[in-house]
Amino acid sequence: MPKETTEEGKLIGTISHYFGNIGVAVFKLTDTMRVGDTVRISGGEGTDFTQTIDSMQVEHKEVQEAKPGDEVGVKISQKARDGYKIYKL
Repeated sequence: MPKETTEEGKLIGTISHYFGNIGVAVFKLTDTMRVGDTVRISGGEGTDFTQTIDSMQVEHKEVQEAKPGDEVGVKISQKARDGYKIYKL
């Protein structure tokens, strides 16, 4: 099955949980993501923003890279909801 690639970036996962009190989202990845990557988060209610990944955690440990199937905790700059899509730019 081909990966979805659009002018908005390459789909690399979805948000599986968002912790509003600390501004952290859990990304369920379908592709590799690294610290320093720029991602676009897009969902309902007009949410559509980009940000650079400054740090991420897998199982509460800092990592530099995450692979498909990983669930990664990332601090994000705006509110998001479960199911929002993540694109690598």
